[in-house]
Amino acid sequence: MASRLYEKILIATDGSEYTKNAVDYGIDLAKNTGAKLLTIYVVDTAAFASIPMDAAWESMYELLKQEGDAAIKYVADKAKAEGLEVEGNLIEGHPADEIIKYSEKNSVSLIIMGTLGKSGLDRFLLGSVAEKVVRNSKIPVLVVHTKK
Repeated sequence: MASRLYEKILIATDGSEYTKNAVDYGIDLAKNTGAKLLTIYVVDTAAFASIPMDAAWESMYELLKQEGDAAIKYVADKAKAEGLEVEGNLIEGHPADEIIKYSEKNSVSLIIMGTLGKSGLDRFLLGSVAEKVVRNSKIPVLVVHTKK
């Protein structure tokens, strides 16, 4: 019998090696609980907000969207291999804020994310996306560390 504890599980991905373990956890948990599986990639548009969109920025933006499409496809392909369907979503904005907004709007039961690739000075300056989601989400968050 499927668990009703998790109706919808959201895997937040940035497409990096750091999130692959989180993808595996999310798929396994959805498979074992019968939860609907969702995935999200947020194109971080904060960097573009105050800069005019010239050709160089537009091509960078397109690269980020392609990276997002590939990240969503990775989750969808792994889920399909396990007999699961996944709803993929490419969203723009500040990653932590958008993950939380999307989760609340879609009645997500659990957010799963990896320790997303930022370290050292980047993490100090920007803060960790996972940390911001954990701190601000009303929905439970499972943060999965990278396999060593």
